[in-house]
Amino acid sequence: MVRKMRVLIVDDERNIRLSLQKYLSLEHIDAESVETGEGAIEYLSQEPFDAVILDLKLPRMSGQEVLEWIQQQGITTPVIMISAHGQIPDAVQALQSGAKDYLVKPFDPAELIIKLRSLGETAFSPIQEPVRSGEQSPSSRKSALIGATAVMERLSQQIDKLAATDVTVLLTGESGTGKEVAAREIHCRSAQRDEPFVAVNIGGIHEGLIESELFGHEKGAFTGALTRKQGLFELAGRGCLFLDEIGEMPMPLQVKLLRVLQERKIRRLGGLTDIPLLARIVSATNRDLEAMVREGRFREDLYYRINVFRIELPPLRERREDIPLLADHLLTNLATRMGRPKPNLVHGVLDKLRGYSYPGNIRELENILERAIIYGDGRSIRPEDLGFHALKSVESMEKVERIEKREKNERPPLVSAQETTAWGYLEAIEREAIREALARCQGNRTKAAQELGISRKTILNKIKSYGLLGSG
Repeated sequence: MVRKMRVLIVDDERNIRLSLQKYLSLEHIDAESVETGEGAIEYLSQEPFDAVILDLKLPRMSGQEVLEWIQQQGITTPVIMISAHGQIPDAVQALQSGAKDYLVKPFDPAELIIKLRSLGETAFSPIQEPVRSGEQSPSSRKSALIGATAVMERLSQQIDKLAATDVTVLLTGESGTGKEVAAREIHCRSAQRDEPFVAVNIGGIHEGLIESELFGHEKGAFTGALTRKQGLFELAGRGCLFLDEIGEMPMPLQVKLLRVLQERKIRRLGGLTDIPLLARIVSATNRDLEAMVREGRFREDLYYRINVFRIELPPLRERREDIPLLADHLLTNLATRMGRPKPNLVHGVLDKLRGYSYPGNIRELENILERAIIYGDGRSIRPEDLGFHALKSVESMEKVERIEKREKNERPPLVSAQETTAWGYLEAIEREAIREALARCQGNRTKAAQELGISRKTILNKIKSYGLLGSG
């Protein structure tokens, strides 16, 4: 049995430190945390660590200064820098100064796990518990797809068929519909379920570093390449590489990806030998790739290469019946992550949740529930804990659906084109709902607010911002 990896987290934001410690513990990684560069030096002077997660912007002593101290002391502990979007040039400088990798805030903790494991120290791999008699084996695991509607049943059947093959898959759908969950489900139902699942968000990597991330590099391939680094194609092994936000890939890299998919082999930057590509490739996007192809922003040949089998993930508004199941699942996960008891849903909450349109889909539902746990009394969630966006009436949301349906049938919409242009689609819907509520209530703003399930202060602000001052 190998020992656990031990990591030092250095960040002045308490929430980030606590969240990362919690997440790493779930991955069987021990973590200590400290808020200053001076504290990091004290830790590193006394105790050994297998990796350091170091924020660039720290009070008094910066992350760059800590990195320089580590180099001067001859400490070989690998450092992963974390930085805000505006600090990317500094992050590149940190890589040139000896950092092994970097992440841009806000980042998916799963990406951090991949980077920690990519350090190549197999002696520090997390402990893998064997499947004991009576426990679920990978083949009998519970599906991560939550839902009992017909559209989810069809999705599950499609994934079952795909899992038995190694075909390249393209997942499409609006942001927040669960494309990575579907990709993981394809992998977990396949014969390669015990091989790595490596996910990378193309849009979250600085353009100048994407090629090195995907293909890896040899020592000396460029300034700052002090050691050989395996790319994500290699790290995926015989498993699955998930390329999220594939539409964000720069055109020059699209050419290289096309060649990789055609020839099924890769070459590290600065390398002279080809490495076989053994992993299945699953791509995802919330963008219209066909339109991008027509506009010359995405290669047509690459589009057909990644689109061997396509799955469209349904938006949450098209499977409202699944919201109770999803809410229960998300609340369980949120309560565990936040270290709180799972709250009960007071009567009326599910009706409010079902009545919202969810432009952010499942991700937005999760955000609404997380805020509700924070705002609630710790034991239950009430309708007023959900926030304004989730308090829109079912009638208002049905209006959205009627407008969408009429537009599909090319009938005159309830909202004029001028209004839609001026305020945006969702804002125009909201404006129309408020205007009609005021009309039904003879201009009584308090009654209109009650009917819409919002506060009087909110409706007054909306009336002012939408230019409805003459409506009562």
